[in-house]
Amino acid sequence: MKFSIIGTNWITEMFINAAKETGIAKLNTVYSRTQSSAEQFAKKHGANNWDTDMNDMLNDDSDFVYIASPNMLHYEQVLASINKGKHVFCEKPMGFTEDQIKHIQTQASAKDVFVFEGYRHLFSPNYQQLKDNLKNVGKVRSAFFQYIQYSSRYDAYKEGQSPNVFSKKFAGGVLMDLGVYPLSMAIDLFGEPNGIDYFPVYLSNGIDGSGTLVLSYPEHVVTIMCSKVAQGTISSEIHGEDGILTLDHIAPITKLSFTNRKTHKTEELSGEQLKLDMVYELKEFKQMIDQNNQANFKKWMERSRLVAKWSQKARYKAGIYFPGEKSESF
Repeated sequence: MKFSIIGTNWITEMFINAAKETGIAKLNTVYSRTQSSAEQFAKKHGANNWDTDMNDMLNDDSDFVYIASPNMLHYEQVLASINKGKHVFCEKPMGFTEDQIKHIQTQASAKDVFVFEGYRHLFSPNYQQLKDNLKNVGKVRSAFFQYIQYSSRYDAYKEGQSPNVFSKKFAGGVLMDLGVYPLSMAIDLFGEPNGIDYFPVYLSNGIDGSGTLVLSYPEHVVTIMCSKVAQGTISSEIHGEDGILTLDHIAPITKLSFTNRKTHKTEELSGEQLKLDMVYELKEFKQMIDQNNQANFKKWMERSRLVAKWSQKARYKAGIYFPGEKSESF
């Protein structure tokens, strides 16, 4: 398979390396708004073509488009790719509203192409171990997930710059950047919650620099802490009546253990896992296309819809709106 890219950043380089590692796909065309950036990135990674015109890029002979641009641009770029008959692999969040995800799925089905939202942590071997051992905790009573990571762009924000990740204009903020990782995990493990509350810590421009999500379920609660303005070291846990699952990180899980409440014995569950964990999701994406697996497409799009739905509810409760959602000055 050949692929084109939109976005020339570190995550794009990870994806290109994953494609090379697996031999699944070959980089064909690089798109960037500036010719120097597009040409330099293309030459660095062995691409044959580069473009500064997106329409020209979408008219190439690539089989799919990989999108890793600022959040606000994802929705329109996904639709543009679909309309050209391209499969799409888009980094999260693919859309920031439920309606956007629903429309993407409708358009993809109409054009007979597949769309995939990049949640690499949900396809890794250690996450599968977590799912396989969830039953061992017994009835789940609570869960705590944390993704507290100081952003490399926060210092620039404090110096008066406006990085995309800290900008409402580009659908930034910690919930959309980091919070959707544990939120997607909670929804994947426990299904759709009954309710959600969000308690953000606002920066001076009104964006959420950190925050706490609380998801309510019939018999348990999930608490999610996320931050881009501090660094955390504590583990995440799932607490059941029979035991505890402990994971060192959300994305990726490198250490996973189960502690039996009655015996107090702890069993290590994590195994060997590639550091370049994008390999796992890329393989699933390719397999979906090769097998025309509509069941997986619908399952994963439904998860994407629910993540968008509940992150949208959380933002609105906290008064965080992006351009086009509310008449505000951005």
